[in-house]
Amino acid sequence: MKALAALLSLLAAPALAQDFSEGSEAKAWNLQGEAPARFEARVTDMLCAVTGDCPADCGGGARQLGLERSADGVLVYPMKNGQPVFAGASVDLQPYCGEAVEVDGLLITNAENGARNVYMVQRIRRTDETDWTPATRWTEVWAEEHPDAAGAGPWFRNDPRVKAAIEKDGYLGLGPETDAAFIAEWF
Repeated sequence: MKALAALLSLLAAPALAQDFSEGSEAKAWNLQGEAPARFEARVTDMLCAVTGDCPADCGGGARQLGLERSADGVLVYPMKNGQPVFAGASVDLQPYCGEAVEVDGLLITNAENGARNVYMVQRIRRTDETDWTPATRWTEVWAEEHPDAAGAGPWFRNDPRVKAAIEKDGYLGLGPETDAAFIAEWF
């Protein structure tokens, strides 16, 4: 009897899988294993969800945020927002800490590299709202936090943290001496 129940549950598992692409308007990035995905979730501090260490306000912007999917309780890792820069999604999720939201974006599943429940948030809204907010706040927030770093070129050329890391470890991360030898040989 137990074997029959186990067999039936295995056969039913694919039927229970939810297709999160329904209603999604996510724009493709042509990433291996991407699929459009729109679902409801609760924004949570990922460290809190895993360890129980739960500071107020999801860590106040100092922690990685996640999406606890309402349909199945799976903790989804939103590693990217909707901007072309590879910036994380926490800045866009922070205003929704602890709240029920609906998100639309790309869900990455790739058995070859082990990616599972990795998400690229493109837009977000509270479940009681009708208007979507694009997940594109990162560069705006970065500019507000670094007013003295304005200048020509991409943000990372002016970021004081990036400049300090380059000064300390060089462009290659192997030290200024290695950089000098590389530049002399290749350029």
